[in-house]
Amino acid sequence: MSERLIIFDTTLRDGEQAPGIALTPDEKVTIAHQLARLQVDVLEAGFAASSSGDFQAVSRIASEVQGPVIASLARAHPDDIDQAWDALRHADRARIHVFMSTSPIHMERMLRMTPAEVLKASVEGVRRARRYTDDVEFSPQDATRSEYPFLIDVCRAAVEAGATTINIPDTVGYATPADFLELMKRIYAEVRGDRSDVTISVHCHNDLGLAVANSLSAIAAGARQIEGAINGIGERAGNTSIEEIIMAVKTRQDVFGVEIGADTTQIFDTSRLVSQLTGYPVQFNKAVVGRNAFAHESGIHQHGVLRDRETYEIMSAESIGQRGAQIVLGKHSGRAGFADALNNLNISLEEDEFMQAFAKFKAMADRKLEIGEDELRAIATSGPSGLAAAEVEMVGINVSGGHDTTPTAVVTLSRGGVVSEYTGQGGGMVHAAFSAIRQCFGIEARLVDYRVVPVTAGADAMAEVNVVVRVGDITYSGKGVSTDVVEGSAEAFVDALNRAIGAK
Repeated sequence: MSERLIIFDTTLRDGEQAPGIALTPDEKVTIAHQLARLQVDVLEAGFAASSSGDFQAVSRIASEVQGPVIASLARAHPDDIDQAWDALRHADRARIHVFMSTSPIHMERMLRMTPAEVLKASVEGVRRARRYTDDVEFSPQDATRSEYPFLIDVCRAAVEAGATTINIPDTVGYATPADFLELMKRIYAEVRGDRSDVTISVHCHNDLGLAVANSLSAIAAGARQIEGAINGIGERAGNTSIEEIIMAVKTRQDVFGVEIGADTTQIFDTSRLVSQLTGYPVQFNKAVVGRNAFAHESGIHQHGVLRDRETYEIMSAESIGQRGAQIVLGKHSGRAGFADALNNLNISLEEDEFMQAFAKFKAMADRKLEIGEDELRAIATSGPSGLAAAEVEMVGINVSGGHDTTPTAVVTLSRGGVVSEYTGQGGGMVHAAFSAIRQCFGIEARLVDYRVVPVTAGADAMAEVNVVVRVGDITYSGKGVSTDVVEGSAEAFVDALNRAIGAK
């Protein structure tokens, strides 16, 4: 019988650390439920000690999400570990994930600690975590730039102190598959040895584009847990892509020879949800979940696929949860048809969310002859996610100006039931709309990121607009969906500023 490969998902912890991502606790819980449907083995819900919002999210996920082991990251510091347990205490199965840097540059420049002090703190951190749970993971941060004899000493000491999982992070994406394989062989032989109660894990970053390759190479060395994030999101160039690991192991059983418990048919929905709530688009040519992953344009390829899909596809779209038939609705469709279409997409909305989505659908249908599956997904998730109620709602927008006149936007907004118009000017139509909207909210906000992602193709294409604004030292994301880029941009900016005032 094949050994089990544990899938450790850190979308809600390391993934959320990507610049511009600021998920609300409600959004984190929504993603956590979807990760449970994907059947990941371990779900790292956050870093409980890092903020009150993260503590709340970890606590809610521990209480509300069933299935995976729920984990919280913690520095090898008593306060961190105590707060991690306070947040995790209601989980059916809980793990405390303790970390401490072991590379010379981290110890000298960041921690300002000696190797002896690092070793002592690591052991004490693991021992403290074991007071609360018998599932303790230890990670020597920046392991691949550490001196290997010291790295092995620290990992051995962590095992003796009670760690049941030893995770080797390639924190800065420095490793290559060949040297990472050799390191993991040493870790397996010299740290785990013949101890069946210790799992060896890897956590690889993608700075050189090798995170998935490095992670898969570790399986041959005996690693039985791989950590990563949906869509590969994370700091800098991101993390190991969980969906790529799952499908690589499922597709190449002849090479890897380990079992995975994930439900692959949930991959596509999970990828889309994470993309929509984080505002991070999935690149078209992204492996497994990209728009082009199962698309064929070459005549030779099309000919082969029409005869037999396996001529050019090593896995099917259906295997990851994509559906062959497109759902198409139009302006004559009613609530029942709209609800049925959402149900077929496994999208569940509360009544007020449904009514908001249906109103947006009807407005969109007046502009387009047909609305397909991708557009329905965008419409259904374009509301102010994570907010109990939007304080400010956009009623309408009119823009004017051109090459010879300053662009001007008149935005009609409803705040607390009071409808008012606000006028702004700027270097372009979008800038003018943002200027008008700022006046309504009355807070200083700076636009730090702006992306337009086409949902569909054609002259009447629907676009999803994602923005990130900075208010003080905190960033907030927002999104809007429209066939009009200026209107979608205004909706996204209103969404982001609603989050800002809702967080105060």
